[in-house]
Amino acid sequence: MLLEACVNSVVSAIEAQKGGADRVELCENMLEGGCTPSAGAIQSARQHIHIGLFVMIRPRGRDFNYNSIEFEIMKQDVRCAKELGADGVVFGILNPDGTIDKERMEQLVNLARPMGITCHRAFDMTRDAYEALNDLISLGIDRILTSGQSDSALLGAPLIRELIEKAHGRIILMPGHGIKENNLEQAIRETGADEFHLYLTKNVKTNMQFTREDVKMGKPELSEYDTSVVDWKRVAEARKIITNFEPGIEGKSL
Repeated sequence: MLLEACVNSVVSAIEAQKGGADRVELCENMLEGGCTPSAGAIQSARQHIHIGLFVMIRPRGRDFNYNSIEFEIMKQDVRCAKELGADGVVFGILNPDGTIDKERMEQLVNLARPMGITCHRAFDMTRDAYEALNDLISLGIDRILTSGQSDSALLGAPLIRELIEKAHGRIILMPGHGIKENNLEQAIRETGADEFHLYLTKNVKTNMQFTREDVKMGKPELSEYDTSVVDWKRVAEARKIITNFEPGIEGKSL
């Protein structure tokens, strides 16, 4: 089985590799589910890690129906990721009616190859999971990152398992969202998947000594003086669970 770590920075990518991740999905703006990282971040990540590097291609947060300017940005970001040595890209575009935008997705696929391609959780916002599955298979997408159209991949596990069966190996279904090291084994058993997407972090204080608590740069409830970084020890625990998983022994991993 394969472990993909969602990472919010180059530092996090290095920590994920240290913990034993097979691949990272590099994003920024995690408060809105992840957006495209900078060219500098992609280049630096490629220089610092040797494991798989997939890059999020998402010009903004919120929904997945993009205007013509946003689509042009996505195309340029795909080109940039390829030029900077990424192994793959992660994107998804929907029509206003909740179907996969096959026409524009196909353009991105053609630009991206020979890189790998994941359709992200835009899939979870489609009107019909089976229709979307078939559309993505027809486009030649390599995998779908999904929570099974639920608030967590564990809640969506029955649908994920069914989609894996219907795919018949034509596309990979990769459960993600809400999977942590303490429920990973349950997710493996309930979904039957072979790849898993985890975001395992810790809070780290910045080096600032002078602070101003009366001024906020972001959301008022968030501290300006700590940051979220992938925790390599948590990744290592997930790696251990995946490596030692025994499908024939119910409820047990070494």
